[in-house]
Amino acid sequence: MAILSDYEEEQSQQPQKQEHNPVFTATLDPSNPMGFITSAFDFVSKESDFFKNESAEKDVLALLKSLKEKEREEMERKAKRQREEAQASVVQKKEESKQEEKKDKTTVEEDKEDERSKYRGPNKGNGLDLENYSWTQSLQEVTVNVPVPPGTKSRFIVCDIKKNHLKVGIKGQPPIIDGELYQSVKPDDCFWSLEDQKSVSVLLTKHNQMEWWRSLVKGEPEIDTQKVEPENSKLSDLDPETRTTVEKMMFDQRQKAMGLPTSDEMQKQEMLKKFMAEHPEMDFSRAKIGVEQSLSAETMDVWMAKIFQRVEVTLTEAEKERWDAASYSASPGSVRGLDSLK
Repeated sequence: MAILSDYEEEQSQQPQKQEHNPVFTATLDPSNPMGFITSAFDFVSKESDFFKNESAEKDVLALLKSLKEKEREEMERKAKRQREEAQASVVQKKEESKQEEKKDKTTVEEDKEDERSKYRGPNKGNGLDLENYSWTQSLQEVTVNVPVPPGTKSRFIVCDIKKNHLKVGIKGQPPIIDGELYQSVKPDDCFWSLEDQKSVSVLLTKHNQMEWWRSLVKGEPEIDTQKVEPENSKLSDLDPETRTTVEKMMFDQRQKAMGLPTSDEMQKQEMLKKFMAEHPEMDFSRAKIGVEQSLSAETMDVWMAKIFQRVEVTLTEAEKERWDAASYSASPGSVRGLDSLK
């Protein structure tokens, strides 16, 4: 028993061996991954016999290759996800843009519809039938028809036509029409008459004969001029000024279609002929442009500008106005400086 007690005492006096549990504490720095790997390899070489194995190098390379492959796959997945998100964003933006455009278009159409709903459809005469009167129109005139009690005499009619105002009624009664006209008229070309002693007809000649009226007087219901159906008019129905303009436009269109000079170009050619006839001492042979040749307005202007720049000649007041020469120096009876016309 004594021997066993001594043995136990000796065992208790011997220092006990502590277990060794190494801990790896390195931190991965994304900007310096090699530092982390070096620390990991140092730790493994110190705390294990891994590198004593001949296949350790191959195992490490395989591990690195696997990690690299996983990193590449992760980057590809990330890039693919970003592309898909970008594409989805583009598609979404396009869809939103289409929806917004459709919404704007719908809004515009609704606004147009609301605008159109404010107007009434015109009657057969491109005017409007109201409770107390009716009116029709062409581009040149407006005709107003105002019913009055049967048997009404003309001396009882009140009709005052001014440039921008119209008043129609019966003496001693409130006026049937009294307001500012939609647009101005030519009072001297306007008149009224009593038809069958039961209606007053008023003819108004428009001042602007290129536009349709929406109403007779301002503040009254308006028509939708887009629904107006004009009659086919003849040139003889137009006033002289409008007729001249239309005829000139038609002539110029025909001339252009045939490759011929327009009325303006022909006028300049005639002016050039007259100028050359009045100044036979000037040599136009080197101009290389025949008088009978069709010249454009721009070519004519350039040529005449060069003539006045190179030639000093006395011009009459009419010629000055005709050619509108910007720069010349004249001396009586002198012609000089005509070297070449290019």
